[in-house]
Amino acid sequence: MSAAGMKELTSFIGIALLILAIVFIQLSRNKLKGWFSKMVSLLAYFCLFAGGLIVVYVVLSGPTQ
Repeated sequence: MSAAGMKELTSFIGIALLILAIVFIQLSRNKLKGWFSKMVSLLAYFCLFAGGLIVVYVVLSGPTQ
């Protein structure tokens, strides 16, 4: 796979993590209660942080040749 293809796949993974974080936050705030809500929320914030780092890396690394 070319470098551009790998970069595209990496950005899709970052976007998927950000969408997953949205779903987990909504789930933990509206449907879950107790310690399970806190665990899902912690997982959501981890996905948000990881997805944000991936997207920032892809954007700041510049174009491929």
